Amino acid sequence: MSDPAFIEHFVLYAALGIVLLMALSMYRAVAGPTTLDRLLGVNAIGSKTVALIVLIGFIFRREDMFIDIALSYAMLNFIAVIAAARYFYKRGLADECAALRRPE
Repeated sequence: MSDPAFIEHFVLYAALGIVLLMALSMYRAVAGPTTLDRLLGVNAIGSKTVALIVLIGFIFRREDMFIDIALSYAMLNFIAVIAAARYFYKRGLADECAALRRPE
């Protein structure tokens, strides 16, 4: 079970699976009915990108470098989503989204 070729193929297929999930998140980011749905899609893409960067580190056998890059990217993604959420909240777009979701 600890065959290096098996582990390499497993990591490669896991990365491909994450890319497919990113495509679904991209659909949500592009076709989301509200602004907050689009923001959620972009945040999901950023989170999956962090996992993908770590898997790329395993493929290149440079986990130490790629984990640092992934942590930096995760922090940048978090700050960007918080900034965008505050911007949309101050513009009143969050209230519009809440009004669309409330049943009448």
